[in-house]
Amino acid sequence: MSEARAERLAGLVAEGGLDLLLVGDLVRPGDSGRDAIANLRWLTGFSGTSGLAIVGPKLRIFLTDFRYTDRAEREVSSDFERATIDRELLSDAAKRLRGRVGYDDAHTSVKSLRTLEGAVPEGVELVAAGGLVERLRRHKDEGELEKIAEAARLADDVYEWIYERGVVGRTEREIMLGAHQRMRELGADDPSFPAIVGAGENSALPHHDSSDRKVQAGELLLIDMGAIVDGYCSDCTRTVATGEVEDEIREIYELVRSAQQAGLDAIRAGVDARDADAAARELIDAAGHGERFGHGLGHGVGLEVHEAPRLSRKSDQTLEPGDVVTVEPGVYVSGRFGIRIEDLVTVTDDGCRNFSGVAKELRVVG
Repeated sequence: MSEARAERLAGLVAEGGLDLLLVGDLVRPGDSGRDAIANLRWLTGFSGTSGLAIVGPKLRIFLTDFRYTDRAEREVSSDFERATIDRELLSDAAKRLRGRVGYDDAHTSVKSLRTLEGAVPEGVELVAAGGLVERLRRHKDEGELEKIAEAARLADDVYEWIYERGVVGRTEREIMLGAHQRMRELGADDPSFPAIVGAGENSALPHHDSSDRKVQAGELLLIDMGAIVDGYCSDCTRTVATGEVEDEIREIYELVRSAQQAGLDAIRAGVDARDADAAARELIDAAGHGERFGHGLGHGVGLEVHEAPRLSRKSDQTLEPGDVVTVEPGVYVSGRFGIRIEDLVTVTDDGCRNFSGVAKELRVVG
């Protein structure tokens, strides 16, 4: 699989008038964070946190340090020559560069660029070339879709586990930590992100940090979470009631549910991302709550929980087969409550395939 990916990337490198492309974290080379190495993992299979790849039509080299030599032997595609060097990954990689060399300007610090400029051989031209790997990563193959589907199924199971245990009297943080532990028990690598658990007025905060507030009876509880399976993320949000709630809340809940279905119905290959956003947004606007839906309809998901494409009013992207995106409209009434419903889907030629299986009718959980 990685061999085919490297071949496709080498084609883009040549099309862009480049001889080579540097792939990896050029913000903190040698000690990368998870998100920064997504491109490297997709390309080579390497899941460690210290590595760089050099890719061109006739050259493929993977560099790491002693800590990850054995892992690289197990994980990195045989299509790559593997080399173990000292901790100065960037300086060593620079010595191997020739011709016009692309680097990912979205993941390159000023310090790293200066290091490259000072270490490359004479005659090497460094060219900003961000987004080449992301362009290929955007379209998931069947193997990737299977991993994402499994991550979504696992998260569905955790939702049911939370509801069955009960939520009233538990703190948001207790629910969050329990969800993380349960994901790992079921086989997840990790949660996709710290679960967002917002009760009552905290549900009106779209990216609330789960707190020590206890869930009370007769309010809304919003939980936004996802799991990672073999490196691939899921993302899902459900909002439930913890007892009887006001008619206004039920009406807005049904509005969000209808808007979410309209968004799902709009998803198919060839549709402009802004039009999918509009399909859901128009219903919320028409009901007089437009100013309470301040974020986009969704975003791409894969090795990172936020990646291309973006579904928003400002997006200039068009949906394509193999995209995996969230569909998550919401209405947030400041200081009182918030409602968001989010599914994870993959785009097909004639619609979408929904990975999220938790029921969306307003559920009462004790």
